[in-house]
Amino acid sequence: MSPLHCLIVSESPERRRVLEDALRAGGQVVAPAAASREVAEIVAAPGLDYLAIDLTLPLLDLSTLQRALNPGSANPPDSLEAAERRHIALTLDFTRGNRRQAARMLGIARSTMLAKLRKYGLEHVRGGDGGAS
Repeated sequence: MSPLHCLIVSESPERRRVLEDALRAGGQVVAPAAASREVAEIVAAPGLDYLAIDLTLPLLDLSTLQRALNPGSANPPDSLEAAERRHIALTLDFTRGNRRQAARMLGIARSTMLAKLRKYGLEHVRGGDGGAS
């Protein structure tokens, strides 16, 4: 059997490395990638057999993923916390990581924004090419 071509998508180098090492030890061809807009183009390219997605990616919409994987079943909506986490991450992506601007867009104080970033583990999130904090 020929090796499978696998793409691993995670912002965490450690998480990518663990899965990459395991797959390579099994003789598979692995392409690790940080979460980015280019990943969508890679997934659409021919020759990819498997995709491993880190479910902790800040911009990942788990309910949409669930519906895509199982379109015939009713999936419960996200929790309010999951929706808030994703919305904050999307806003940070839009503002290229500018926390002050993101807080203004969300209508919350910067201190509240910083507390929510800590709560949801989004302190490292940078949008676009990075940006000011």
